[in-house]
Amino acid sequence: MRNLKLLRTLEFRDIPAPGKPQCFSLRTEQGTVLIGSEHGLIEVDPITREVKNEIPLAAEGFLPEDGSGCIVAIQDLLDQESVCVATASGDVVLCNLSTHQLECVGSVASGISVMSWSPDQELVLLATGQQTLILMTKDFEPILEQQIHQDDFGESKFITVGWGKKETQFHGSEGRQAAFQMQMHESALSWDDHRPQITWRGDGQFFAVSVVCPETGSRKVRVWNRELALQSTSEPVAGLGPALAWKPSGSLIASTQGKPNQQDVVFFEKNGLLHGHFTLPFLKDEVKVNGLLWNADSSVLAVWLEDLQTEENSTLKTYVQLWTVGNYHWYLKQNLHFSSCGKSKPVSLMWDPVTPYQLHVLCQGWHYLCYDWHWTTDRSSGDNASDLANVAVIDGYRVLVTVFRQTVVPPPLCTYQLLLAQPVNQVVFSTHPQKSNDLAVLDASNQISVYKCGDSPCADPTVKLGAVGGNGFKVSLSIPHLEKRYKIQFENNEDQEVNPLKLGLLTWIQEDIFLAISHSPSSRQSFIHRMTIAPSETDEEQGQLNVSSSVMVDGIIVSLCCNSKTKSIALQLADGQIFKYLWESTSVAVEPWKNPGGVAVRFPHPCMQTELAIIAGEECVLGLTDRCRFFINDTEVASNITSFTVYDEFLLLTTHSHTCQCFCLRDASFKTLQAGLSSSNVSNEETLRKVERGSRVVTVVPQDTKLILQMPRGNLEVVHHRALVLAQIRKWLDKLMFKEAFECMRKLRINLNLLHDHNPKVFLENVESFIKQIDSVNHINLFFTELKEEDVTKTMYPPPVSGRIQLPRDRHGKSVDLICDTLRAAMENINPHKYCLSILTSHVKKTTPELEVVLQKVHELQGNAPSVPDSVSAEEALKYLLLLVDVNELYDHSLGTYDFDLVLMVAEKSQKDPKEYLPFLNTLKKMETNYQRFTIDKHLKRYEKAIGHLSKCGPEYFPECLNLIKDKNLYNEALKLYPPDSQQYKDISIAYGEHLMQEHLHEPAGLVFARCGAHEKALEAFLACGSWQQALCMAAQLNFTKDQLAGLGRTLAGKLVEQRKHSDAATVLEQYAQDYEEAVLLLLDGTAWEEALRMVYKYNRLDIIETNIKPSILEAQKNYMAFLDSQTATFSCHKKRLLVVRELKEQAQQGNLDDEGPHARESDLFSETSSVMSGSDVSGRYSHSNSRISARSSKNRRKAERKKHSLKEGSPLEDLALLEALNEVVQSIEKLKDEVHQILKMLFLFAFDEQAKELQKAFEDTLQLIERSLPEIWTLTHQQNSATPILGPNSTANSIMMSYQQQKTSAPVLDAELFIPPKINKRTQWKLTLLE
Repeated sequence: MRNLKLLRTLEFRDIPAPGKPQCFSLRTEQGTVLIGSEHGLIEVDPITREVKNEIPLAAEGFLPEDGSGCIVAIQDLLDQESVCVATASGDVVLCNLSTHQLECVGSVASGISVMSWSPDQELVLLATGQQTLILMTKDFEPILEQQIHQDDFGESKFITVGWGKKETQFHGSEGRQAAFQMQMHESALSWDDHRPQITWRGDGQFFAVSVVCPETGSRKVRVWNRELALQSTSEPVAGLGPALAWKPSGSLIASTQGKPNQQDVVFFEKNGLLHGHFTLPFLKDEVKVNGLLWNADSSVLAVWLEDLQTEENSTLKTYVQLWTVGNYHWYLKQNLHFSSCGKSKPVSLMWDPVTPYQLHVLCQGWHYLCYDWHWTTDRSSGDNASDLANVAVIDGYRVLVTVFRQTVVPPPLCTYQLLLAQPVNQVVFSTHPQKSNDLAVLDASNQISVYKCGDSPCADPTVKLGAVGGNGFKVSLSIPHLEKRYKIQFENNEDQEVNPLKLGLLTWIQEDIFLAISHSPSSRQSFIHRMTIAPSETDEEQGQLNVSSSVMVDGIIVSLCCNSKTKSIALQLADGQIFKYLWESTSVAVEPWKNPGGVAVRFPHPCMQTELAIIAGEECVLGLTDRCRFFINDTEVASNITSFTVYDEFLLLTTHSHTCQCFCLRDASFKTLQAGLSSSNVSNEETLRKVERGSRVVTVVPQDTKLILQMPRGNLEVVHHRALVLAQIRKWLDKLMFKEAFECMRKLRINLNLLHDHNPKVFLENVESFIKQIDSVNHINLFFTELKEEDVTKTMYPPPVSGRIQLPRDRHGKSVDLICDTLRAAMENINPHKYCLSILTSHVKKTTPELEVVLQKVHELQGNAPSVPDSVSAEEALKYLLLLVDVNELYDHSLGTYDFDLVLMVAEKSQKDPKEYLPFLNTLKKMETNYQRFTIDKHLKRYEKAIGHLSKCGPEYFPECLNLIKDKNLYNEALKLYPPDSQQYKDISIAYGEHLMQEHLHEPAGLVFARCGAHEKALEAFLACGSWQQALCMAAQLNFTKDQLAGLGRTLAGKLVEQRKHSDAATVLEQYAQDYEEAVLLLLDGTAWEEALRMVYKYNRLDIIETNIKPSILEAQKNYMAFLDSQTATFSCHKKRLLVVRELKEQAQQGNLDDEGPHARESDLFSETSSVMSGSDVSGRYSHSNSRISARSSKNRRKAERKKHSLKEGSPLEDLALLEALNEVVQSIEKLKDEVHQILKMLFLFAFDEQAKELQKAFEDTLQLIERSLPEIWTLTHQQNSATPILGPNSTANSIMMSYQQQKTSAPVLDAELFIPPKINKRTQWKLTLLE
């Protein structure tokens, strides 16, 4: 759905040269044009408009002096830096343009009618006057000569196997005699010049020759290969014309055919068979076709026609038509009308071999014209709901308009057609935001027809409905009507005769103002014409457009774009410069377009499509080159963009990677757009969507979600891009348009939670509006069924990154229960009967489904059915409920209501067999009420309720109740059901205590036993847990004798000693067993020296001091001294080894980082201590073992943890093991402070000064050693080393990887606390000052 837009026109008028031009050729590298006349060659530069070279062939004798000579063809030879010229007299001349040297490389006595070079310029083919073909190399060495007329079909002759003879085939209305009719050959067309025509295939492997057969007088097309071997001959075609052009892509050969009432362009395959055609807009014998020309990429076919002389037609014209094909339909896109007499008659046409859409025209009056076209999509540019998303397609005398808001019609069909009297060259839509559906059409006669939407007094004959019309169809769209035709008044009308496409880039900027661009025919300047509609007093059929002002711009304007919102107009010159056209100011002027920094904007490469858009508050120019490079201002954002469009605040692009991306421009920047387009995997799937290969953007339907894409073959595809969909839904929700949002979300499978999650506060405040707008029970139920606790704005549909303030969120998160309750309250308020099913759904969809409430409501419906029109019967409600809830679950809940009518109602709707549930229900009905409910609850496994009902059945059911309590561990619940002074309470408590004893929870069991009065069991439990105070209390309540108490005391003391509670054991022995001597010994074992001394003096047994206390104190002093010595030695040894390990690691990191591993040049070092090996070896060794450890038992796991930090020299984590061991030493010394203080007091008391001083000195030395060593062991650098890899200018790839691996393996996260130095409390007063 694209049209050809004229970018620029280049003219060189009145070239100073003698004679009349006959043919021309292009020198693409030099950018010049070679023109041949009856006098010779001239080379001109169309840009500087000067003659570069003149080569007089007549003076050299290659052309006759009288001017009757003719140059047949000119060919620029790139590799030879020469030009090959063939004359009609038979000479082939090689001209060197730098030296002006002429060389005749060959001559044909019978003359030359055609010279054609192969596309690769390796072969040259001559058609002679003797009807022969001569094939030569590029050095003009003959290869072969063949007769141009051949009787044979060729090498590719069809093979017949004898099936389907013509005599036996069905011939329809022609009858059987058609089988025996002889083929009648029609002679060539009356205007045929009978000259042969030659065309090459794009790859140069084949060429086709069209000649008039001397026997039949009709034209035939023969295909030859590059060895001049005939391949095929065309089937007989009546009225075949001389024009011939092989499509460069190689599929078809184009020619023309005159039919009884029309002229067609027909296509041949390589085998000579016809394959398709299209009809030219002329009658038979009205025009003759001078030539057919394919452009370089095979997308455009130029047809060069000329009016035939007739009595009625006095003013003859020449036409150049540009045709394109899409979806198997041929469109006439451009129509150039030249005069057939005088200086403006074309004598030769040529497509540029490099620039695909550049056409060169040479006119008889030495006028040279060059046109540049490019593809464009003409679409309406409004962004409100009144814009119909129109797209116009030019097709000759018709404009095909498709209204995408209401119909998606694949081309070549359309919504309606505009029929015009002249072929159309340009279509523009109004840029006025409120009138964006109005369009203006510029035709080949330079008239503008204005069509406006709105009420028309009568049917417009120039507007014809397309695919949407027909009987029985009511057209519900606004069709435009022709308001008026306007003739453009130029000061100099002669310009139009020379250049039929004087105006380009037509733009409709206001209701009565048009802009158009023209280019100066004599200089590199352009003019911006502002055309206004001339006021007319009379209601004439044709109005006038006057050029009110023209602004000259230095440079060639190649594009013009307008922003319908800001009314800004941007112009682009051929060199990429961007200018702003100030059309609204009093003095119309042009100024450079500047970016926010004040620098003039210039595209690095000229862009074929330009648009204006506001990005982050600044108006920018967007451009796309023909090489798919995308620019914003002068910044290249991407290099793989195939098409783009700007809609509202969105930029939509299609890429070579077959994706369509959508970006919000409101808060975007160049960098974010560049990052979004350059990243191959876009994290936010909202912006990117996969599309079919080769898709291009056609248009976006404003205020809707539809994006129209066109495929390469021409068919359309409508997609709803997720970014557009979500943006539109958010707009609707902000405007509280819930119905539109809901319908869109339901149709496009957007999660309905977004209705609430977009703005929870607003939604809950407007639930009544939501229900009234949706107004459908099914749709509200659908909303309920999709509800979930997840906030979809944080997971599925995160809002686009923007600077706007985020909507406030409930800090407790989303609550489905709150939504259900709020909606249910609103529905009950509006119409509880109509929304009955939705109210039921709101109960079911709560976090804990309220099925009992639902069943009760259904039961109420069954009891009293309302007579309201919208009401729902109980049967319908239950049937619906079974869709939401599993029937077995519903049956169980109905059973749990103890309402048998409800149970039967649910059971009848289910698939259950009555033989299953009826006997069960009948059995239940016969039971006593409480026992019945107990049986139901037990059946439903609601055991708490079951024991509650059973407890009310009487004492005879207590054993059953107790068994259920024991079976289901319901002791706490059961104890609440009986009074504390009842026997049942005691029985349950005893059972509970026994259960706790089995679980080894002895103390809670003892408390339960004690509470219910089971003192013996309580004593047993307290004894088991060592709770001696409680045990002695129980003994008192059991009235133990003195001997029993003593025995109990000794038992308790033994248990307490096992638990290392020596003081408690001594207290029990002294107070209950009256054994103070044993108590003193226990106190000495527990180092409670002062308490032992107190007890000795209490019982006046001073002899124990000498016999027990003093020896114990001295023994303890010796043990402390030995312990300190061993700990000091261990600490010093580990510290020394740690420093060595760290030094080795430092050496390895500094000196051996670039080696491949520990087995490189310093293997000796690594063999001594492999703890400095590379991290990869460590991870390789331990990753497998760790995976095995995870599956082992906890005992083995603890063992493996101990092994992990091995103190063995050379282990991989030796430094961590040393840190761990040093930490343990420090902690053990720190814990000794209180014990050392106590023994120092005892030693001083008993005058053991030497031993006391020795111990105090040793302990102080140990503490000082530790305090001095802490900064060396737990250094700051080694703490940071665990988290900081080695980087910097001296690092290498290996060193960085190694440091990361060491970081990964040497300091796991679980061992991070090892790097924290242990704390030493210096405030603890352990030293005895009396000893100093």
